[in-house]
Order: sequence, then C-alpha cells, then structure tokens
Amino acid sequence: MQREGLSQAEVARRLDIDPGTLRKWQRRLESQGEQAFPGKGLQTPLEEENRRLREEVRRLTMEREILKKATAFFAKESK
Repeated sequence: MQREGLSQAEVARRLDIDPGTLRKWQRRLESQGEQAFPGKGLQTPLEEENRRLREEVRRLTMEREILKKATAFFAKESK
C-alpha cells in the first residue's frame, strides 16, 4: 500500500471496506501469491471439473428436452 503513498486505512476508506478485511486480503496475497483469489479466473482442478460437469449437465438436459419434444411430435404425426 505504501508504494502508492497511501496507508492501509486510507485505501480501506476509499474502497469503503473494513481495514481488517484489507489486511486479511493482503496477508493472503503475500502467503499464497496468484492462488490467493482463485475465483478471478484461476480455478483449482476441482473447481474446474465442477464447472465443466455443470456445463455438461446443462447441455445434456437441453438435449433430453429436445428429444422429448421430437418424440412427442413424431408420435403425433404417425397417428
């Protein structure tokens, strides 16, 4: 914080966050580096797999609904 000439308290005030939250974030960044905040495009392998599986479930659900409608349509047409 000091390299910009602002104190932690001033930065927290400008961001409208609790100074303790800012200190916690800073400690986390210092100890974990780029992995400190994985939700910003850096996902753990488990999170990435979860995202991929959710997308697959969404796609398969949509395909199932399309097949249900097609089945109903062709059943009606064959009568």
